[in-house]
Amino acid sequence: MITIRRSNERGGGDYGWLKTRHTFSFNDYLDEKWMGFRSLRVINEDWVGPSGGFPTHPHRDMEIITYILSGKLEHKDSLGTGSVILPGDGQRMTAGRGIRHSEKNPSPTETAHLLQIWILPEKQSLEPSYEQKSFPESEKRGKLRLIASNDGADGSVKINQDARLFVTLLAPGEEVAHSLGGKRHAWLQVAKGEVELNGQKLNQGDGAAASEENKLTIKGTKDAEVLLFDLA
Repeated sequence: MITIRRSNERGGGDYGWLKTRHTFSFNDYLDEKWMGFRSLRVINEDWVGPSGGFPTHPHRDMEIITYILSGKLEHKDSLGTGSVILPGDGQRMTAGRGIRHSEKNPSPTETAHLLQIWILPEKQSLEPSYEQKSFPESEKRGKLRLIASNDGADGSVKINQDARLFVTLLAPGEEVAHSLGGKRHAWLQVAKGEVELNGQKLNQGDGAAASEENKLTIKGTKDAEVLLFDLA
């Protein structure tokens, strides 16, 4: 069974320096039908204007992944981490028992376009930590590249939950397939372009929940960038 969450159904708003769309309920946006999916709690698509950003603020008990689609984002946190997150990077922050961080678009001219992802951890009060790796475009072109997992497989960043995040880049007519073992579930998020998921058309910003599906086939109908979450 595949349930589609259309882009134009999402919540969010325009705050000048920030334009945001919320796939799931977040902050002041509440939709009881869309409180998350399995351990996946937040997918926010953000456009952060030049020199804009989120000032230092706290988090706890959440696995937070930032995936940059264009531009860049400067990260600083209470662990002493300072980094710039670029397109294609896999970045994970374990908030655990408590962490403070800020994120800023360091460019005075370019908008940063990104997905902010929250995944519920397998347990609370974990040790806060940070990890970031770069995944070349060639490793995602026409294939599913694992960028986050609970065991750090294939050089992915490690998250504290039974979940795996893949990314693929597809040209028109190009397709990839993913098998869902046992009682696994999946969420697919179209970050750019258009695809078909098991024959169903999805546009930029659309998401889809998949349960009781043995195999997922993702076919590009326009140049596309897609995130696929394999979830317990």
